[in-house]
Amino acid sequence: MTLLAITGTPGTGKTSVSKELRSRGYSVIDMNEHICSNGLLGELDASRDTHEVDLDSLNDSLQDYRDSPELYLMDSHLSHFMDCSGIIVLRCEPEVLAKRLESRGYGCEKVLENVQSEVLDVILCEATDTDIPVFEVDCSHNDVSVTADSIEEILKGKSDDYLPGKTDWSQEMDRWF
Repeated sequence: MTLLAITGTPGTGKTSVSKELRSRGYSVIDMNEHICSNGLLGELDASRDTHEVDLDSLNDSLQDYRDSPELYLMDSHLSHFMDCSGIIVLRCEPEVLAKRLESRGYGCEKVLENVQSEVLDVILCEATDTDIPVFEVDCSHNDVSVTADSIEEILKGKSDDYLPGKTDWSQEMDRWF
């Protein structure tokens, strides 16, 4: 199985870097599109302005990709919950992330929820709780091509610079909580 997750808090750059990786010839699964086209989008959670997704059904729907000899990358803040052979967590400084989310039109509560998630390393912790190799890439000030270069290094096995633990936003706790 060569199915790898590109994950991270919303706004860290998953969609942008996935577009760049596609332009370089990689097969990247747009998980939002996959969820919709496979009828996996659940009820709207209005209080959080997001839809529920049955993760077991989503995972099952990816079996053909797992069975393929080709390398596939998954683009989603949920992809680290899927059975895969590696997880790349994109990270972003809280202030930069807040500005990105505000520019998307996210409301104050949703911006705060996502920034707090990033400060607390929620997705990184979820990823490292698996037995799957995890890497992290700080996308705070890199342009998309530099982030894609970092992911290519990981894919080529040059991953020592991307092991978890190098990104720490704990100094931001007082500001965001």
